[in-house]
Amino acid sequence: MTTISIIGSGKMGAAIAEVAVRAGAEVQIVKRSAASASAARPGFTYGALGDRLTGDLVVLAVPYSAYPGILERYRDQLGEKVVIDISNPIDFSTYDELLSPADSSTAAELAQQLPEGAAVVKAFNVNLGDTLVSGTNGTTPTTVLVAGDYADAKQQVAALVEAAGMRAIDVGPLTRARELEAMGFLQIIMAALGKTRYETGFALLP
Repeated sequence: MTTISIIGSGKMGAAIAEVAVRAGAEVQIVKRSAASASAARPGFTYGALGDRLTGDLVVLAVPYSAYPGILERYRDQLGEKVVIDISNPIDFSTYDELLSPADSSTAAELAQQLPEGAAVVKAFNVNLGDTLVSGTNGTTPTTVLVAGDYADAKQQVAALVEAAGMRAIDVGPLTRARELEAMGFLQIIMAALGKTRYETGFALLP
């Protein structure tokens, strides 16, 4: 059985947890603290930051600004795991630029900070949470774009997505994460301006 630890209990963390449930995975959700207000639901194992990660797949469903604190607690545990970066590092004070380096991405920066054996995969960042929960984007199945340097790691993420009834497309190596972050940035800005709806977003037709 696929096991997945999701660090973060906000909207995207909850949406990816629903995807994992549809895929038949065993889910651990790691909250900020045991007293966090996010509601518990049956079928999930809950923990607080600092608790041991039980999943072979680990989703960082927190803002990019929270990554240093996550790495401080979990860096040693992330070796030999598939680490899924879903972040869109937008400067929300201006809504006008990405905070990641112009020639890099949050995923590439993350990969440099993890121990040998960890495999970073960029995924879910171009999907709005509602389309993951519903499994559809407009009239088409939701498509998750996946980038990474390790074929086996990408296949594990793709298998989870497909078992949940959605489509997974391998877009290439981790260097493609920069383009995925630009897509995520544009989609979020368009939704914030009311040009698209949060229930839809970009769709990739079969």
